Amino acid sequence: MIADRIFAWLARGAAILTLLLLLGILASLVVGAWPSIAQYGLSFVTRSVWDPVQDEYGGLVMIYGTIATSLIALVIAVPVSFGIALFLTELSPAWLKRPLGTAIELLAAVPSIVYGMWGLMVFGPLLAQYVQQPLQQLFSDVPYVGALVSGPPVGIGILSAGIILAIMVIPFIASVMRDVFEVTPALLKESAYGLGATTWEVVWKVVLPYTKTGVLGGIMLGLGRALGETMAVTFVIGNMNQLDSLSLFEAANSITSALANEFAEAGEGLHQASLIYLGLVLFFITFVVLSLSKLLLSQLRKGEGART
Repeated sequence: MIADRIFAWLARGAAILTLLLLLGILASLVVGAWPSIAQYGLSFVTRSVWDPVQDEYGGLVMIYGTIATSLIALVIAVPVSFGIALFLTELSPAWLKRPLGTAIELLAAVPSIVYGMWGLMVFGPLLAQYVQQPLQQLFSDVPYVGALVSGPPVGIGILSAGIILAIMVIPFIASVMRDVFEVTPALLKESAYGLGATTWEVVWKVVLPYTKTGVLGGIMLGLGRALGETMAVTFVIGNMNQLDSLSLFEAANSITSALANEFAEAGEGLHQASLIYLGLVLFFITFVVLSLSKLLLSQLRKGEGART
């Protein structure tokens, strides 16, 4: 029928348009960053110098800040989101499920700049007084660990940015985990309970194996949100280009915060091209993360086929 053909053409056109947009974005980034690519090549990602006055640039500081804050966010957000999803699907009383689930989803609607302002004015001082200072007193003399908690406890830096990102991505990961947990057939869970399994055993041995693809997808969604977040990180990371210390309390910088702070004032030439090069690097990091998640999902599917 003609209607079916038109629908097929429209669907195919939408898919092709999405691919063309992706290629167009990539091409525009490469063209805009070309002066910096020609000047530094791949050494740009290993250079830690960022000096607009001397017109010398390197992206290592920003890349490190982006990856470090995103990993801290995942380390905090994944277990918390898992606990939220577990409570909502297995332990929560019926009257609490809907209001609590709605409240968690509403956290995703809070603008990122509000998170940033709250993190700078409210959370940062609390973090400095009740977390950073006690940690320094406990671990300052411990080898290696002391280096991670060194620096001024002022409430801004990599740790603060990572915690704010964790708060921001928890609603996304928790919502996806809750939804995939709920699609587990009730027959499977009831059979496990009938055999004497505890709630934890049902979740670990029945629900998670059945929904691991969706759970991993939710985690990757949260990671993508953390990698691309701009304003909240800009407020609390400190926006300082340094790699002199690996302390989690030190001020640092990220790709998104560097773009937000400098792009409007960057003149045409190597400075602007280097900022666009940072955007290209972030595009590549996101692509690698998504590719690895797809590869892991394919390996999980192969493992399922081997077991069956």
